Amino acid sequence: MTARRAAPEPVEVTRQRRDQALATLVAGVPYITFLGVRFERRGDELTAIMPYASSLIGNPAPAALHGGATAAFLEMTAIISLGWAMLWPRIEGGGQAPGAAPALPKTIDFTIDYLRAGLPRDAYARARVTRVGRRYASVQSEAWQDNRDRPIAQAAGHFLMPPGDG
Repeated sequence: MTARRAAPEPVEVTRQRRDQALATLVAGVPYITFLGVRFERRGDELTAIMPYASSLIGNPAPAALHGGATAAFLEMTAIISLGWAMLWPRIEGGGQAPGAAPALPKTIDFTIDYLRAGLPRDAYARARVTRVGRRYASVQSEAWQDNRDRPIAQAAGHFLMPPGDG
């Protein structure tokens, strides 16, 4: 006798579970809401979007995004992307999305290179997790505006991993 496979869950159920997990993760960092940053998800890849707001301008003439806003944007992108990478196997392994925000990694160090002035328009960022261990992780991130091949800033960070589930 052959065992019957369970029917795959409907795509809407999968999408809802992933969206709920991402929303829960983002809710763990209130500063993301303060800056108005949102995340778009395509499979396991995240793109952060920081919509333009006049409060983000640091230099009024010529108008340029504040370096602190740019750095915070890249750091938040790195932290959420690392948290998402940690959470992905759990939500895809048939588990439920977490009910409360999971423990997020803590920044050990974060180095940013400003490559060109951020103009008064929306900014986008992506992060790439380059190493994950039990104690720390390394992440690289970059931000751009109109053209991904012309980033406005890039960053590298090391993060202290939260204690494991055992």
